[in-house]
Amino acid sequence: MSEAGRHDPYRALREAGFRRYLVGNLIGTLGLQMQAVAVGWELYERTHSALALGFTGLAQFLPMVLFFLPVGHVVDRFDRRGVVLASLAAVSLAAIGLAALSALRGPVPLMYGLLFLSGTARAFLGPAKGALLPALVPAGAFESAVAWNSGAWQLAEVVGPAVGGALLAVSRRPALVYLAHAVLAASFLALLWGVEPRRRSTPAATRSLDSVLEGARYVWRTKILLAAITLDLFAVLFGGAAVLLPVYAKDILQVGPAGLGWLLAAQSIGAVAMTVLLAHRPPLRHAGPVLLRAVTLFGVATIVFGLSRSYLLSFVALAIAGGADSVSVVVRMTLSQLGTPDALRGRVSAVNSLFIGTSNELGNFESGALAALASPVVSVVAGGIGTIVTVIAVALKWPAVRRLGRLDALPMDSGASP
Repeated sequence: MSEAGRHDPYRALREAGFRRYLVGNLIGTLGLQMQAVAVGWELYERTHSALALGFTGLAQFLPMVLFFLPVGHVVDRFDRRGVVLASLAAVSLAAIGLAALSALRGPVPLMYGLLFLSGTARAFLGPAKGALLPALVPAGAFESAVAWNSGAWQLAEVVGPAVGGALLAVSRRPALVYLAHAVLAASFLALLWGVEPRRRSTPAATRSLDSVLEGARYVWRTKILLAAITLDLFAVLFGGAAVLLPVYAKDILQVGPAGLGWLLAAQSIGAVAMTVLLAHRPPLRHAGPVLLRAVTLFGVATIVFGLSRSYLLSFVALAIAGGADSVSVVVRMTLSQLGTPDALRGRVSAVNSLFIGTSNELGNFESGALAALASPVVSVVAGGIGTIVTVIAVALKWPAVRRLGRLDALPMDSGASP
């Protein structure tokens, strides 16, 4: 039989633990996106300040920067499933607090405090989930599991704001949206409660500062992983067209709010389609070259979107960019988890989350600043060109990327660079 004939795209889904994780992650992300809509709407209605909206992002992003070193150590030292459960409980409690504050019209600073609490819980939740996932599926099914999980996350990114906005429009009560988020986070907790990982994590050996910093040193030493993170970081940093979509919808493409909604969904639609395709195909045999081509395609699609004056072409370009980014995510996540020793997975995941989260925030700032100094078109096109230049630089700096082969052949408990 051919390799394609032997490939089982549903192997990961046959694992009961992974199914519960997948559904839980889907509804948990759905609730988070619903809450984001309600928080923005309520704060702007109460303060009429764009700066107040900016503080919501800061309150939730700051914990990731402040706590990324202890987060990784906690994830590696304690039971990862337990860390996920505790984090979900904190997220749910913060959402309940927001609901109470909203219903009582409590002070806005307390809302920021609860958002900071939620952001702190999610700073632990992300790396813990990432480090737990390899223990829920067989090694040969991990690449497929990452694809299914990425697709579910992208689906929630599309559906969540729409559901949150609809509930808010019908009820006119943000507190109900916050409560819905609390229920969904608690449902994720309940789904994971009875899950037994296939492999138990190995606790970190020491509690020293040296041990805490080991994740960052491991990423620096493992050049193939450093290259993959660098590619993703700069692609997101330079290719941040999403923040300028309102400008394109209103002033360049002139498609109004309805058109903006579809433009905002385009990248996720492309990403979901690509993750389904990746899950159904055999594991990548030449992951390194595929990664380089995918990020290059992301840059090219960004340039096409920046120059386009056709709404249909712009939509297609964004969908292609989303699909290309999905390939990058699957390769990076598989590489960072399967190629990392189990005892270091939490700390490596924390470093990865910090870099990607930072690039999202800085990318939005870079795109907005360049658009203000030059023009939106210059900002987007320059970002696409910067992405392609990054691909060339990474391919030249780390030739091992061009030689990276099958990801499913990576050792599950080896730290050796492929």
